[in-house]
This record gives sequence, structure tokens and C-alpha cells, in this order.
Amino acid sequence: MLIEPLSQNCKNLHPSRINKIINLDCQLKEYFSKQLFLKPELSRTLVSFQANKTQALYRCFKYKEAFSVPLVEYFLKKYQINQGNILDPFAGSGTTLFAANSHGINTDGVELLPIGQEIIKSRKIIDCDLTQEDLSRIEYWKTTKPWLETKELDPLLELRITKGAYPEETKGSIEKYRGALQLEAEPVKTVLCFALLCILEEVSYTRKDGQYLRWDYRSIHKQGKTPFNKGEILSFEQAIVNKLDEIIQDIQPSSQQLELFSISTNPDQGTLKLYNGSCLDILPTLPENVYDAVITSPPYCNRYDYTRTYALELALLGVNEKELVKLRQQMLSCTVENKAKDLLKMNPGWKTALDVTHNQELLQSILNYLQEQKEQNLLNNNGIIRMITGYFYEMACVIQECGRVMKPYAPLILVNDNVRYAGISISVDLILSKIAEDLGFYIENILVLPNAKGNSSQQMGLHGRDALRKCIYIWRKGK
Repeated sequence: MLIEPLSQNCKNLHPSRINKIINLDCQLKEYFSKQLFLKPELSRTLVSFQANKTQALYRCFKYKEAFSVPLVEYFLKKYQINQGNILDPFAGSGTTLFAANSHGINTDGVELLPIGQEIIKSRKIIDCDLTQEDLSRIEYWKTTKPWLETKELDPLLELRITKGAYPEETKGSIEKYRGALQLEAEPVKTVLCFALLCILEEVSYTRKDGQYLRWDYRSIHKQGKTPFNKGEILSFEQAIVNKLDEIIQDIQPSSQQLELFSISTNPDQGTLKLYNGSCLDILPTLPENVYDAVITSPPYCNRYDYTRTYALELALLGVNEKELVKLRQQMLSCTVENKAKDLLKMNPGWKTALDVTHNQELLQSILNYLQEQKEQNLLNNNGIIRMITGYFYEMACVIQECGRVMKPYAPLILVNDNVRYAGISISVDLILSKIAEDLGFYIENILVLPNAKGNSSQQMGLHGRDALRKCIYIWRKGK
């Protein structure tokens, strides 16, 4: 077992407040000492999207926030989850849903962002509704490139943060491609649109970089002190042909499957249902005691704004400026722009969760310290306090709802990172586990990854290099 202390460098920031936080953190570590385990086999490659790069179809769209298929399969085997119903309230690109579904388990997911919804819809069509005739049509698009001859254009929506994202020739090709695919049958159209979503970053001047899009020096966007060079920017034709070929290779039927009407139909697959929207809105509508497990990874409390990093994809899907702002506010609070949600007004039944969070001493001490930092103008963004507050209170409501919809003794498996702000390491794993316990869960394990996460360069410069835990929580619902 290897659990690191809070940064000793932060003691100089405000000794009395810091010492209290360190003591409370140590007490909580001691309280969960029998549950905290270092797990060498849970590498970052296994837990992150890295392991999906060799998985058919999962590899097509690089949804970097996803965990991997092998990780889901690891937990299905370890906890003998081989039938029944699984829920993922933060479905993302659908890794939990499809991985469990392929093992005959029924899966339900909740996803707010249209990009995740579109990926899951496309995967469902590929898995269940695509015919040999459809596949032949996709092959036709790859070889004959019908968009080159079309006169139909489907204009590409631009947002403020996506303006100038593509070379003009590429933008024109995207609009011609979109115009041509409108004439196709729905399954083919969906797969062709999916292929387009998968290549936007490759053909643009941008690269996803945590909290924002990074812009290549060849774009019209102003560069910082060190201009960014993303390397080769593929032509549209090269990128789309490569992606269509990759998709075809991933779904190409075997000789036995060629005898079937549907390419990917698997009689052993479970059912898969996706609810589009925020889990704070959807979870209260689900029935009680129906899920045999919850496997999920919520957004981390790390300021990453998915409405910015996936802005190209959202614009392609027709999300306008007003809708983008709405999505940002509906997300679980994980960015400094999130406004406070009136959780009690949303659901009076969450009073228990809110009271438990309000009484979480370590969390409240951290929030008080950050408030003092804000008053002394020492926070680099005053929205940090609102974000962290919202994150834990909203997560408490999600945890309470998960407990309501899960069967007794069912496991809740959750992947998350710890974070650091103003020199303070925030033990998200311990705080959320104590909140879960107070809401009726049994804390079975807090599994610690062997390769801890480094803090940001800004935090490193101010407070030294301190690693942060990345953990997988295993909680079980009580009776």
C-alpha cells in the first residue's frame, strides 16, 4: 500500500488552515486504510483510452476521456457480473455500454453531450442494423468518392471558438461531403457522418488539449510566446478515405456472417438503451432497485470543458452558440464557468445528499481555505470555489440516485482523479467515499493506480512536484 501525504510545500501558505486540512485528510486516510490498495495491474493504459486503440470500432473516434474495454471486462470478471442490468450515468462514448452488452448484459446509459450521443447511436446501428448492402454502399463511398462530383452543399455551422478551424479547401470538401450523404439511407448516412466526426481534428488546425483547443501556427488564431506546430494536417480526401477503410475493416463480416442479413447481430448481446440528457435530470426518473451494477467515470474536477475540446464535433452536429452555453451549464460542475445549480429545487429528495456533503468536514475546510485565498486575490480564477462546491454537491446527488436505482449489495465502480488547487491536494477519492458511506454504501475498496498523476506545470512551479492519486472506487449498496 502506498498513499502519499498532502504536499508539505503547501504548509507555508496558511499554517493553521493547512494543518487542519492535513490532519483531516490524514484522519480520513486512516479511516479508509483497510480499503485503500495499490493495484499494480491497473495501469494508466488499461484505465485510460490508450487500451482502446487496438479495439475494433472503439479506436475509430479518439474519445480521450473514456476508459478502456479491457477495464470493463476486468471488472465484469472480477465481480462476476455476467447477467442482469448495468447503468452508466456518464456514458461518454459508450465503452461500458458496448463492452458489457457484448457479454449478454443489458445496459442503460445517460449522456448529455451530443458528440457522445452520436457515437453511441452510430455504434448501435453498426452493431445491430447494418446490412451487407449498407456495407457495400460505404465501400462505394470509399472507392468512388461521390462527394467530389456533387453540387449539393450542406453548410458547416461555425461557432466563435471554431471559426477558421479548417483550410478553406477542407471546409468546402466537408460541406460537399455532407451534402452528398443526405441522399443515402439512414444507416449508411449515420456511418458516413460518424466517419466525418472521427477525422475533424486530423484535418483541422486544432488539437484537443485538456481545457481547450490548441491552435496550429498556420491558423488565423493568435499564437502565444511559443507557436504550436501540430505536424501534418491531412487533406480531407486522404483522411476520410483512411477512416472509411478503418471502419470497413472493423465491421467486415466473416464468411459465416455473410449468410446473415445483419452484419453485426449477435444473439447473445443484451439490450442497450441511451437516455439523452443530464444524469441529474434522468436518474430521478428511473425505477428503484433495477441495476445489478453501476460502472462509470464522471467528469473530473479538473476544469476540463468538453464543450470546448469537442467544439468542432458539436458544431458539425449543429449545436449553436446558445445551445453550447446551455450544455456547459447542464454538465456536472467541472469547469470554472459552471454556475451554481439549485439542487434542492431540482429535487427536494436530495436534501439528504446535500446535508451529508455540507457536514463533510474535510471538504468544508478545503472550501473555507480556498475562500480565504480568493479574498486575498491568490486564486488564479475565482470560479474555482463555485466549481468545486458544485462538483461535490452534485456528485452526492448522483451517488444518492445510484443507490436508489441499484439492487441491494450491487457494486458501484467509479473511476476518478484527485486534483489540486492553490497548493491543496483534494482527496476526491476519500471525500466521495465518505459521502457514499454516509448515504448507505459500504466502501469495499479504493483501488490506487501505480502511476500517480503529476500536477500541472503552474501548480508545480508554485508548490513543487507532487503526484496525485488516480483511483477506482468499489462501493456496494447496503440492504
